[in-house]
Amino acid sequence: MSRLFLSACLTAMLGACASAPAPEAPAVPVAEAEPAAPPERAIPAESLYPLLLGEFALRRREYGTALELYTQQASLLRDRGVSAHTTHIAQFMQQERAARESAALWVELEPDNVEANNTYATLLSRVGRTNEALPHLAMVARDQGKANFPILLNRFPELDSEQQRELVDGLEALSAEFPDNPSLLLTRALAYDELQQHQQALDVLARLFDKEPYQYQGLLLEAKLLLEQDRDAPFAHIEEALAANPDDSRLRLQYARLLTRSDIDAARGQFEILSARSPEDGNLLFSLALINHEIGDNLAAKAYLNQLIELGQRSDEAHYYLGRIAEDADDLQAAVEAYMKVSEADSGDFYSAKGRIARILLENGEEDQARALFVNLRQAHPEARERLYALEAEVLSGVGDNDAAMAVLNEALSTLPESSSLRYSRSLLGEKQGNLTLMESDLRAIIAREPDNATALNALGYSLANRTQRYEEARELIERALILEPDEPAILDSMGWVLYRQGNYEDALFYLERAYRAFPDPEVAAHLGEVLWVSGRAEQARAIWGDALLKDPEHEILLSTIQRFDISMLQSAP
Repeated sequence: MSRLFLSACLTAMLGACASAPAPEAPAVPVAEAEPAAPPERAIPAESLYPLLLGEFALRRREYGTALELYTQQASLLRDRGVSAHTTHIAQFMQQERAARESAALWVELEPDNVEANNTYATLLSRVGRTNEALPHLAMVARDQGKANFPILLNRFPELDSEQQRELVDGLEALSAEFPDNPSLLLTRALAYDELQQHQQALDVLARLFDKEPYQYQGLLLEAKLLLEQDRDAPFAHIEEALAANPDDSRLRLQYARLLTRSDIDAARGQFEILSARSPEDGNLLFSLALINHEIGDNLAAKAYLNQLIELGQRSDEAHYYLGRIAEDADDLQAAVEAYMKVSEADSGDFYSAKGRIARILLENGEEDQARALFVNLRQAHPEARERLYALEAEVLSGVGDNDAAMAVLNEALSTLPESSSLRYSRSLLGEKQGNLTLMESDLRAIIAREPDNATALNALGYSLANRTQRYEEARELIERALILEPDEPAILDSMGWVLYRQGNYEDALFYLERAYRAFPDPEVAAHLGEVLWVSGRAEQARAIWGDALLKDPEHEILLSTIQRFDISMLQSAP
């Protein structure tokens, strides 16, 4: 009973549980012929009923029941057709683990089946088991000459260095068997790029282009590498490809996006070409609006935004940026009118727009109107009350009225006492006002309800380390957060900071350097520079602080740290 698709065979199965072997196919060589079906075998009596139930469950769209029944029978019957069918059902239901397990059995039973190997390799790659997937893709390449090797890199950054090296070694070994396989060449180049081995990546790309001169992903990778190395004419190959095929809109779009990093005027030209060919493509119009706004041509930007509104595409974003343009021009009435037209409460632009209206009102002394704005918004959008309360407090705090912000959060928590996000906001504001008792009370209330809330654990631990001498207690909280999120830069920074406060400079640097590599934020830079300075590595501290100053020359924590150690840096800072 092989390749069993019961929905097509119910009558035959009910009429007889076994059939004679199929006649042999004529001995005529046929290219790409399907392998001859093996002889059918009897369905065990105890399996017939569950299989029929599974098939009827599929017909009734009771997919969970069908998958459960087929999974049981696949392991009992060890039949390649049942295993294949089980894999397909699991994939349809997006049950990745079940699909992986049934595909593994399918490959075991039918090791030369291309679909089975390709499916299993894809499922393995999705969970980072890339080194297990490689031989299955190699089988596909041997059979068909083509295999989607780049899927092996889907989770490449999440592999440890040993696993990454093992995969690259496997790819290199396979290249001896398939030296000219474009998919394998591209995958090797992408892997070298991930490992920061840029020249090796370019060398492999050169071999790829010998086979496919204008391979799409290869062109983009080459341009990226040349840009990073500040090479001359990094886009020459893409431009050559577009000259050969000017209608390749996909490549032109990526080229335009790459140009936004280095030549905004040239990027505008490419987007204009694309938009002329697709005049009602809202995404292209929006890109053109943003580019023109970026280079200061707000007349053109407004024209594109109004065109979007007329087409009924991305209207909220268009109104929001029309408001920004009007606000930049100090036309506050037009800005407020545009912001008010942003109406979809489930979009980020809605909250940004309403926040900007409130800020305009507050900065012009219209506190009552700002308050009324949020009251009306909460009445109109009761499902968004929590977020609107938080936004009102954020805007008030942003204009320096922390007392009013605290009053809003107190009101919010009297209405929504179970809101962890509002309580967290109040804890931060409490610390900002020096009310450490309120800060700790709110964070501990969150942790009591949500003991695995890494954000609250880290916030309390960092605050205790930074504002008190309760270092052991702080470290315990941060360690709990780190177990929950071991790679979170904010928690790594906190761990480094509490270790520093305890006098453990060497271990502090380990965590702070990890945090800074993952997230080169000015506050992390301030902490890392301070520990380097007190460890006698002043030049390294200066370099870290100097880079951070270039990014944010007015960062309060960074500036206060530098002032405590090296006032001369501030005098020469940009």
